[in-house]
Amino acid sequence: MSTTGGDSYDYVIVGAGSAGCVLANRLSADDNDVLVLEAGTPDEKREIGIPAAFSDLFNSEVDWAFDTEPQPELNSRECYWPRGKTLGGSSSINAMIYARGQPADYDHWADLGNDGWAYDDVLPYFKRAEHNERGPSEYHGTDGPRNVADLQQPNELSEAFIEAGQTVGLPHNEDFNAGEQSGVGFYQVTQKDGQRHSAADAYLKPVLGRSNLTATTGAQVSQVRFDGRTAVGVDYVKDGSTETVDAAEEVILCAGTINSPQLLMLSGVGPAEHLAAHDVSVVHDLPGVGKNLQDHLQVKLNYACEKSVTLEGADSLWNVLNYLLLKRGPLTSNVAEAGGFTSVSEESDRPDIQFHFGPSYSVNHGFDNPDGHGFWLGALCLRPESRGEIRLQSADPTADPVIDPQYLTEGDDLETLLDGLKLVREILGSGPFDEYRGEEVAPGTDVQSDEGLIEHIRETAESLYHPVGTCKMGDDEMAVVDDRLAVHGFDGLRVVDASIMPTITSGNTDAPTTMIAEKAADYILDA
Repeated sequence: MSTTGGDSYDYVIVGAGSAGCVLANRLSADDNDVLVLEAGTPDEKREIGIPAAFSDLFNSEVDWAFDTEPQPELNSRECYWPRGKTLGGSSSINAMIYARGQPADYDHWADLGNDGWAYDDVLPYFKRAEHNERGPSEYHGTDGPRNVADLQQPNELSEAFIEAGQTVGLPHNEDFNAGEQSGVGFYQVTQKDGQRHSAADAYLKPVLGRSNLTATTGAQVSQVRFDGRTAVGVDYVKDGSTETVDAAEEVILCAGTINSPQLLMLSGVGPAEHLAAHDVSVVHDLPGVGKNLQDHLQVKLNYACEKSVTLEGADSLWNVLNYLLLKRGPLTSNVAEAGGFTSVSEESDRPDIQFHFGPSYSVNHGFDNPDGHGFWLGALCLRPESRGEIRLQSADPTADPVIDPQYLTEGDDLETLLDGLKLVREILGSGPFDEYRGEEVAPGTDVQSDEGLIEHIRETAESLYHPVGTCKMGDDEMAVVDDRLAVHGFDGLRVVDASIMPTITSGNTDAPTTMIAEKAADYILDA
């Protein structure tokens, strides 16, 4: 393998996902020379832009397609974790739900000692990032790059879910991002004119013409290089050659919750004993790298639908033509159209469960869907107590790391999911679904005991694709970055992505990750 390179930039950004695209835009707007290195391909697959086709991207060339270690509390199953491997990262393959979480999430971050991260501190950055088609308000902005829209043509089954939620006592909520999260309603989505509006669409591609911005795809970074305790550049592999670039100001890791800690460890930054076991020379013993992994685990019920009103057949010739010509029809659906938040614990003063509803089957991430018409409703534990970790499998940068979320191993996570599953059944069993509801696919309505429902959780629960926390922000001994996202013990090195979250946000994680990068841009430019 040959080695070339030696180019120098002010900032080298590793990863062109939600955070990397934001930083590429904001830092290059300030007359800095910026290089973005993305391991994946350009976002040219047609399915990326078609909202309802997002699951077709699973296990494709734009998906890292990770698998976890066998999970003892999930009947020793390995869990599939899709992660975007293309411009836009996971914002190019996700379900486009725009959810910020709860104000208390961010106030908790501040209470942990992270100055500047309370809700009142981060709200301006959420607003700065978005162009909300509903218009400006106390909670929403209209001048930002990322388009946030209402669904064009929501399915009648999603309407039935919202009515059913109210039937069992949940209030209607028209905006989950306006302070109060409780209730059921339609999700807003990161779409524009019926198409996905990824971070790459919003932030990166409109500014690729800047002479001081370079975005290189197919470039897998193998290590960060240091001069003492200062990051000075990175090595990456492209087309079989190892190339070296220098960073005059900073190296910024935006590679995500899995790959950012992996890259730190490959570069000699992490738990010393673990690094030594893989013959990685230790630059700095930082024990928290890869720890504190959190994710949202969801359990679903699927039902056959007695009426032909689902997304089955959404890819018919007529619907495809309608979409291609007018950007209308069922292909504009994000599938998980509606949902909500509530509390199932008497001790909780804020929602601890989130719902996602889809007017289609969704069995095993959609891989094992039955034929015909169906619908599903899932519940997840918003703030799991279980903590896992990312570890090196080897010192080979191309080897997947070890992913061990340790689902359901701590606290009341299982009990919360069980209570959420019971509420799912109550909602789907209510009157608004009477004209639609067919057979329950699994575990079947004859399974009513807690033991039977727990077995359904252990056999079918799956990630909702929200891993966070592996380079957590803080000032304790397990923190990896400080509250300006600089890596402890180093100059010129930051981590800016979902891995810095000390605790998971109460909802989908794309919008919070975008906010983190908007805020980090100010820290970097003010440094």
